[in-house]
Amino acid sequence: VYMAEQKEPVKRRVALKIIKPGMDTRQVIARFEAERQALAMMDHPNIAKVLDAGATESGRPYFVMELVNGLPVTQYCDEQHLTPAERLELFVPICKAVQHAHQKGIIHRDLKPSNVLVALYDGQAVPKVIDFGVAKATSHTLTEKTMFTQLGQIVGTLEYMSPEQAQRNQLDVDTRSDIYSLGVVLYELLTGEIPFDRKRLRSAAFDEVLRMIREEDPSKPSTKVSNSQALQSIAANRRMEPSRLGKMIRGELDWIVMRAMEKDRARRYETASEFAEDVENYLAGDAVEACPPSASYRLQKFVRRNVPAIATATFVATALVAGTALSVWQSGVARRAAAEAEFARAETQRRLSEVRQANEMMGAIFEELDVAEMSDEERRRPLETVLTERLASVLKNMENASFSDPKILADMQHRLASSLYLVRQYEESVALAQKALAGRRATMGTDHADTFATMKLLGWGYYSTRRPRLAIEVFEELLGLEVTKLGPAHLETCQTRDELAHVYRNTKGEGESEIRILEQQIEVASQEYEAKHQVVVH
Repeated sequence: VYMAEQKEPVKRRVALKIIKPGMDTRQVIARFEAERQALAMMDHPNIAKVLDAGATESGRPYFVMELVNGLPVTQYCDEQHLTPAERLELFVPICKAVQHAHQKGIIHRDLKPSNVLVALYDGQAVPKVIDFGVAKATSHTLTEKTMFTQLGQIVGTLEYMSPEQAQRNQLDVDTRSDIYSLGVVLYELLTGEIPFDRKRLRSAAFDEVLRMIREEDPSKPSTKVSNSQALQSIAANRRMEPSRLGKMIRGELDWIVMRAMEKDRARRYETASEFAEDVENYLAGDAVEACPPSASYRLQKFVRRNVPAIATATFVATALVAGTALSVWQSGVARRAAAEAEFARAETQRRLSEVRQANEMMGAIFEELDVAEMSDEERRRPLETVLTERLASVLKNMENASFSDPKILADMQHRLASSLYLVRQYEESVALAQKALAGRRATMGTDHADTFATMKLLGWGYYSTRRPRLAIEVFEELLGLEVTKLGPAHLETCQTRDELAHVYRNTKGEGESEIRILEQQIEVASQEYEAKHQVVVH
């Protein structure tokens, strides 16, 4: 992008965007023309305008835009020391610009501070949304040239990417993805930091970063800023006392930001204009639409986070109830003494109390793991050690229990194996996953979704314990079952195929196998695309 001067019919400075020599591949040109068409469709004071378009004598396409001589929105706010309220006022027109794009059927897919520039026009700060280079049309075609997101291609910037963008298949991205990215931008405007730790994002493996974005819940903005080591400078940039900043964000601003950043997009703001209206409600002192999560919703999230603990407590409690019923029946048949029955009841209460205490301890451990910064090794390691010891204790109790339902027992074994894998107790996880797989095959069959899940867990267990050949056997068997049960183009089948390729890639002598499985993946994707769109993919 160059700053250029237009001589006629109007003399003015403009931005000239042109493809570099050697970069004019078919895909790049398609993206370039899509951006040009997307910008030409929009007419909003907070979106950079297209003024002209054409091609050079050598055939390189270009387009001319209004010159936005500004700074990224976060940098501008910090340099001008804008208060949180002033930042919110600047944020509202950004939402309205994105809403305009959505109404034109355009999803930006890469909203971030460097793509929202703030420039002064007649002394007024005006934000401008730029760079629709990876935009996606929702209801029409932006270019006649063939262009589609490749299977496994990740589009966007990781720090501001929505959970649905952090997938190997981005076909299901809609306008609510931009809502999430706007939420991250507002998070940074208020706290001076992004939701996830930058160092961790940059040092973690790529697949781990994607998993974090999809699954981990970030701290609330008020918590983030209150615990920041740079709190003094962050507060100074907002012309506030450090002690007041977190308190001011706590409550309604927390609710607004976290609603926009919900993992479940159905719980986000439906539109960018709704997001803007809620910010305006806050500025006007009116009630905001966002609210803290309900008790039932928090309970659901707690259950999802603490599946092993709750499942274990449920299992032991069920075993105790069954044991108590059996004891009563046996005492009736054998006409045992009343003293023995009283002793059995007392023993049951004692064991139930132990289960409740264990469950509370597990919940506390998971809660501590939630609030601990994952980069804080000194804090995380002891917590994982305690959790592992507790899981080992529960496993021992399971093995000693005379529980008769093999399906529930297999479910508990799978869940505990998953937890052991997460805390890197891979050998223990493999041993338990083998038992769970045998139980699920016996009770649910070889082609049940739960059986598939245990096979995948066992495959990664073998891979993590440096037994890639066993991992390959499991993944190959799983892929064959999923192709038969779900079909070759099903998302789960494609993911298994992708995971098998990963294991091949890291196993000596399996290079040809990796090429073969990736060629299958390409062929399946091409056939699926042709079937859906009735076109031939070249």
